[in-house]
Amino acid sequence: MSAPHQIFIETAIHGLAWSLVTIGFYWAAKNVYRRWPRWWLMPLAVAPVLVAAAVLSFHATYQEYIRGTKWLVLLLGPATVAFAIPIYEQRALIRRHWPVLLIGMLVGSLTATVSSWALATLVGLDHMIVLSLVPRSISTPFAMEVSGDIGGVPDLTAVFVVVTGIVGAVIGDMILARIPIASVLARGALFGLGAHGAGTARAQQIGETEGAVAGLVMVLVGLLNVIAAPLVVHLI
Repeated sequence: MSAPHQIFIETAIHGLAWSLVTIGFYWAAKNVYRRWPRWWLMPLAVAPVLVAAAVLSFHATYQEYIRGTKWLVLLLGPATVAFAIPIYEQRALIRRHWPVLLIGMLVGSLTATVSSWALATLVGLDHMIVLSLVPRSISTPFAMEVSGDIGGVPDLTAVFVVVTGIVGAVIGDMILARIPIASVLARGALFGLGAHGAGTARAQQIGETEGAVAGLVMVLVGLLNVIAAPLVVHLI
């Protein structure tokens, strides 16, 4: 067997191994969370920790890991598009209340972008980290695209997005436990804007309509940020 062919085979095997490790850890974390639904057992929180421990244990590099799992990252786009199904099913409700939803998305999106930049700048973070933080409040496919466009690090942005989603979903539950929000639109928008993918999944557990609104808000806020984030960063 020639050296290039052997390298190709070894690379393919390593890539398959890391993909299986990632999927396996997520599957296990999801089953644990289904049985014991605690915020600190959320699959988005547990699976990355387990994967990181495995990478460190085998003395692998981030580049080696991401080469084998890049296809999983590419699936984030189709996964986001899949939220169009509940949105379509609730289209009548959305048509009736689109002005309120639009205003909420514009205000929330601008607040998230500017506050991320302001707080990161205030504590003196590196400029590249600041730019990586700016799109943290939108779903991963949009956030990574925005981060690359404005000069941030897309992979670092993905980490910030996951952390934001977990924290946002937890805080959203706390808010609903303490404040009696009757509007399904408000409950859905709360999770879709504040916690994007993780929040939308949580909203689906609360109710079908809340999940549809959260999915709509998440996708549209992502589109708004793709357009607005470079402009905001340029202005500030």
